Order: sequence, then C-alpha cells, then structure tokens
Amino acid sequence: QVQLVESGGGLVQAGGSLRLSCAASGLTFSSYGMGWFRQAPGKEREFVAAISWRGASTNYANSVKGRFTISRDNAKNTVYLQMNTLKPEDTAVYYCAAREPLYDYRYWGQGTQVTVSS
Repeated sequence: QVQLVESGGGLVQAGGSLRLSCAASGLTFSSYGMGWFRQAPGKEREFVAAISWRGASTNYANSVKGRFTISRDNAKNTVYLQMNTLKPEDTAVYYCAAREPLYDYRYWGQGTQVTVSS
C-alpha cells in the first residue's frame, strides 16, 4: 500500500521559512517523479513544484520561483520543499504527490497546513 505522509507545516510570519517533508512508502521511490501542490480555501489545487526521479530536473510555478526549492533524498524515500520568504498568499494545504514517468500523478498525501500571517 502506497503512503505519502507530509510534515513540517505550521504557522509562520510573513518573510519566514518552513521546510516541508514527504515520506513515501510502499513504492519504489527512486522510480517516481514527485511533486508538491497546494490548495487555498475556496481555490482549486495548484501546482507548486516538481522533481524528476533522480532529482536532475526541477520545475516551479512562477509564483514560488526563487523562493521555494524542491529536493529529494532517495535513500530516505523523502521529498522536501524548502519555502523561504513566505507570503500570506502562500497560505494553503500543501500536498505531495508521486507519478511514474509519462503518467499523471497517481498517489497523493493527506496534506499539511501552512499558514503565513501578515
């Protein structure tokens, strides 16, 4: 059974930083591309960042480029999202997801809340 478990969310002031983690189990982690998505209240879920199975390629939403960094540790079956210079508009539930190459995201975590106060 595949499980993705996010952690590291919380309440932070604008300009602060948080590091999200997503621990994966039940899949060959190093074979999956990983992504982070977020959903703010009343809004649709949106893409935040993605990283390829080896970590050689990353991709970011324009809204977070230069502030967020996605990384992975295949030895620990974990993907990270370092979030710096946080803004109130970054407030959302953050989800990690896994996909096999050339397929859509298939597995999703339960999410972790990030709240940025002004």
